[in-house]
Amino acid sequence: MGHREDLLEGAKRCLVERGYSRTTARDIVEASHTNLGSIGYHYGTKDKLLLQAMVEMSGELAERMMAVDPGAGDAASRLLAFWEGMIASFRTDPGLWRANLEILVQTLHDPELRTRLADTQERARDGLGRHLTPDAGNSRRAAGSLHFALIMGVMTQHLIDPDRAPSAAEVVDGLRALSGSA
Repeated sequence: MGHREDLLEGAKRCLVERGYSRTTARDIVEASHTNLGSIGYHYGTKDKLLLQAMVEMSGELAERMMAVDPGAGDAASRLLAFWEGMIASFRTDPGLWRANLEILVQTLHDPELRTRLADTQERARDGLGRHLTPDAGNSRRAAGSLHFALIMGVMTQHLIDPDRAPSAAEVVDGLRALSGSA
């Protein structure tokens, strides 16, 4: 890898370990084993480097969401398997999910970041809809949007209070109750 890639990987590590607001240029340089001049040369500013790292991490997070195999069986079994995988990822990769949450707050102050993450979110909604409800036709995007919203809410609950956050079974039971099929 060259300095550009090393900086990007170092920035990702810093975002997961330190968060956006606590990451300095020196932190990134230390994590990437590069030098301060490399940030300016390759990215212009630390903020632009962190922006690129955040966009890539959001894309990686979307890919991880799609990688959770819903398995075979009926819709309820597939949904339960998906949520079990999602909740497991909240526990095994909390730094990645915390960084994702912090990214969302940064979009309030950065129109470029907001635009880039909005595109990533649209791909996630579409992918979730295709992944979880392949037979839903025109309703796939709506289903993907609902799941995306649920992921963000359930993730937040797990980051704040993992002991009282809903289990996969509770999420699925809640969806059944809302749909009237409980």
